[in-house]
Amino acid sequence: MAGQGGFFDTDERLRWLSAAGDPLERLATVVDFELFRPELDAALGRSDRARGGRPPYDAVMMFRILVLQTLYTLSDDQAEYQLRDRLSFMRFAGLALHDSVPDAKTIWLFREQLVRAGAFERLFARFDAALSERGFLAMGGQIVDATIVEARRPRLTQAEKEVVKNGGVPEDWKPARTRQIDREGRWTLKRGKRKPAPPGGAARMAPEIAVPMFGYKNHVGIDRVHGFVRRFSVTHAAAHDGAQLGAVLDPANTASSVWADTAYRSAANIAMLDRRGLKPEFQRARPRGKAMPPHIARGNARRARIRSRVEHVFAAQKRRFDLVIRTVGKARAAAKLALANLAYNFTRLAWLETRAAS
Repeated sequence: MAGQGGFFDTDERLRWLSAAGDPLERLATVVDFELFRPELDAALGRSDRARGGRPPYDAVMMFRILVLQTLYTLSDDQAEYQLRDRLSFMRFAGLALHDSVPDAKTIWLFREQLVRAGAFERLFARFDAALSERGFLAMGGQIVDATIVEARRPRLTQAEKEVVKNGGVPEDWKPARTRQIDREGRWTLKRGKRKPAPPGGAARMAPEIAVPMFGYKNHVGIDRVHGFVRRFSVTHAAAHDGAQLGAVLDPANTASSVWADTAYRSAANIAMLDRRGLKPEFQRARPRGKAMPPHIARGNARRARIRSRVEHVFAAQKRRFDLVIRTVGKARAAAKLALANLAYNFTRLAWLETRAAS
């Protein structure tokens, strides 16, 4: 027979979660979410409620819900359900058991307002400034790279693809189909590395694997010392990585070296780095039809040990956050990737603070 509930049962459960090491509690401790309030209020443009009506939900609390969605790959409906079901989510958002929980439509409208105001880039920049104020300066040079983030694949005929690729809309499309098809994402091929033939085996190398992917690219630049994402840019998936080098360079970094893979090595990029007083540390491609010279192989291996740190960002976003894009259009995709980069910096800060404390 179940016993009668007590007044302090919820507090006991929360204390147990804290003792077990609730990661959301640690995140809320190291990240001051109040610093985002000025940007949120400016983007939302809420009235003074002189005419009355139900008061809106707190902007910082709603932003915390967007962070939860990013960390745990939650849809709007799932976010509403989990906020009602999980004590750790309620505590992170700042909700009590008796508080009203925002429904899925409210969460969607809040995010849509921020997208239309272009607020996510400003929120990212505000937290980057806060990191510098706390002593996490961009130091040691910077590492740049990009990754493809898949979006919902459109099913189009060849004629429709040609019209969409040229920036148009097929004449026979109804308004509903126009809203449902992502006309700003692009297809590209994700190419795998060829495996060399084993010694003494056949001279022919294994065939290259190319996987078609549709979506967008997340171009990022991180600092070498702390590993925070300092700059980012969002393009469609077919955009060339090297063309975004200028957009992801951090002028505040205290060192001059820039590490990147072979896609960034071009005369234009090297000249741009030279004008900015930066030193390129780019990987070199293997000469076509020839073996890699030993001195180039050693240089590539030395640079790869440093350059590989940027892969930690993409691994965290795609494995822990299960990052995909389920929205339509570049503006919403850019907001999704900005949140993913911001959430990664939150978790990175929590890890660094825990490491420093221990």
